[in-house]
Amino acid sequence: MAKHLAVAGKGGTGKTTIASFLIRYLVENRKGSILAVDADFNSTLNEALGLKIEKTISSILVDVKKNRVPTGMSKDMYIELMLYQAMIETNDYDLLVMGGPQGPGCYCFPTEILKRHLDNLDKNYDYMVIDNEAGMEHISRQTIENADIMLVVSDATAKGVRTAGRIYELAKSLNIRIGEAYLIITRIDDPTPLQSSIEVTGLKLLGVIPFDPLVAEFDLAGKPLLELPGDSLAVSAALEMFGSIPL
Repeated sequence: MAKHLAVAGKGGTGKTTIASFLIRYLVENRKGSILAVDADFNSTLNEALGLKIEKTISSILVDVKKNRVPTGMSKDMYIELMLYQAMIETNDYDLLVMGGPQGPGCYCFPTEILKRHLDNLDKNYDYMVIDNEAGMEHISRQTIENADIMLVVSDATAKGVRTAGRIYELAKSLNIRIGEAYLIITRIDDPTPLQSSIEVTGLKLLGVIPFDPLVAEFDLAGKPLLELPGDSLAVSAALEMFGSIPL
């Protein structure tokens, strides 16, 4: 059974950046086999990793809705087969992408697909890194039902920290089994002014990621964040941070 490492947070906090740094840490420290799951409908984890998407869970849903399932194959069998074909495989990790909307309709079905088959994929990996949808929707749908470690990402504002706390509280209220939960604050050097807001969340402050002009430069140029030099401010802070928890 894979160890679930879930990254959550509202949009614009650097959630996907943190997820890519976490994958980098696991790879560089040879922690084991990794499945990265981009469960955010606004899928950008592949860009951070420098990978091109060919097929997503949402595109599989379109095929099923349009009855493109081969004769003699059940929809569930077809979905499972297509999920494996949608997997992007690299030498260091694999990636599965939820994908964005493709026409009208509820997202409930593709989310249910992901939930159902993640259990089957679990046994093939040592780690599953899940980049969740921005905000709280992924939790209310319970895309993930357990997280050995949950990293909740906030920007450097009291409002952002309070939102991180609400995400954590919602997860607990839905009986999502959480082993350890940590708060990461981005684009800040000193979290002291936010200390009172941090304490209210019930989250352990894992650390902060300082503003790094290289991250902005890579983003503007469309360069994969995975290629940031190891001595960049953000990368070095993140890797040191991850080294302090039991991964």
